[in-house]
Amino acid sequence: MVTGISSDGLSTKQARQTRLEFGVGLVVAIALAALVAMALLGRHQSHDRGYMLQAAFNHIDGLSVGSDIRLAGVTVGHVVSTAIDPRHYQAQVTFSVAPDVQLPVDSGAIITSDSLLGGKYIALNPGGDTAMLHAGSMVSETQGAISLEQLLSKFIFSVTDSLQKKDQPASTSPSAGGAGDATTGAKTP
Repeated sequence: MVTGISSDGLSTKQARQTRLEFGVGLVVAIALAALVAMALLGRHQSHDRGYMLQAAFNHIDGLSVGSDIRLAGVTVGHVVSTAIDPRHYQAQVTFSVAPDVQLPVDSGAIITSDSLLGGKYIALNPGGDTAMLHAGSMVSETQGAISLEQLLSKFIFSVTDSLQKKDQPASTSPSAGGAGDATTGAKTP
């Protein structure tokens, strides 16, 4: 069988193609690794030039470093760090707020969800005081994250409890005219 290509030419061509495929694959893998690294490192770097505030919460389920801080639905900062207060057993959250946003000292912070399955963020509710929070201040009015599991559990318990109460027969009380029969309600002589 004569093909016109020598076995040495075919193996050299295959070797070149294999090296080319390996090189392209290596470049793609390096580019993908670089993009993933930039995405992960960029999320945890604070680009905020605002001032830092602190708040203590009973529960911060789902809130993490980098989560948004929002005022009226607009992102004005990010969570910088979370820690536990060993004396009060509360989660201590440090977050940044844009320098052009001035909050009254009686402002509140609530951990809420983007959606039913979405991530958590802190919603700021400005107060009415004339004095303003400054860098390092503590937001005293807080509400922790509401756990979906706890909420569903309470709902199911209240529904089953009300159904059980509805199914129980009402006991009749003795009337002034004599003791009644509890099963028929007829008076006994």
